[in-house]
Amino acid sequence: MTILGAAAILAGLAAALASLLLLADRRLRVTEDGRIVAVTEALPGINCGSCGYPSCRAFAEALVAGATSPASCSVSPPEMRERIATFLGVDIGEANRRVARLACAGGRNVAPFLARYQSEPTCAAATQVAGGGKACAWGCLGHGDCERACDFDAIWMDAHGLPVVDEALCTACGDCVRACPKDLFRLVSESDPLWVACSNPETGNELLEVCQVACTACGKCAKDAPAWLQMEDGLPRRTEKAVGAPPRAAIDRCPTGAIVWIEEGRTHLGMEARRPRRQEDLPVVAD
Repeated sequence: MTILGAAAILAGLAAALASLLLLADRRLRVTEDGRIVAVTEALPGINCGSCGYPSCRAFAEALVAGATSPASCSVSPPEMRERIATFLGVDIGEANRRVARLACAGGRNVAPFLARYQSEPTCAAATQVAGGGKACAWGCLGHGDCERACDFDAIWMDAHGLPVVDEALCTACGDCVRACPKDLFRLVSESDPLWVACSNPETGNELLEVCQVACTACGKCAKDAPAWLQMEDGLPRRTEKAVGAPPRAAIDRCPTGAIVWIEEGRTHLGMEARRPRRQEDLPVVAD
């Protein structure tokens, strides 16, 4: 075969492949909806997941498809949600805003430590050493993993090593939930005022030796609000038949303040709850 013949064959093959690629491009090309790009660029771009989708791009696709509403993005400011709704020609919608809450109220002034932890100052590391050394094995260790995980500055540590959630700043992204090795954070409806600030499933007044504000499973809250609460695994749990607004009477007779009422970001104890008076931290038992 001459050089010219080989060149002709290669040229023909190249032309055939080019034709096939052109045909495939025409037949298989997917034209992207420009609205998805525009909405994605209008969103915060932090991929926090508070909207229920894994990324802002996925949320934008759902918005364009009509599967959700702009109000579902709790991170975007109201004016941005309104701008997106106007751009897409849809209603802003309504979303049941969620926030993170801590199922523990045992700061160092009411819940002692059995030993002083002196290694890497993280809850994740401390929990690997005898559970962190706290007398209450279910309690918050107070090293601030949740505070560091929050990108919205919605969590700060109080004077007794207990995380405090600023519900006005919280976006329910879930980073604190994932960061806590004790599984103490829950994402709940902001409009729900009843909250059990304890995770210890044990029962009896002996619990007050490991935490003065622990739930002892006395059951008074469930008796005063039977349509809303029932005792389960040593703690008050929401009943399946709970409807409407919960009664504030559910917290009034709680002797330790383990079940609280949260309204406009402020936590209220029941009338019979003992208020911790100690302002300084309890001494470490091993000291």
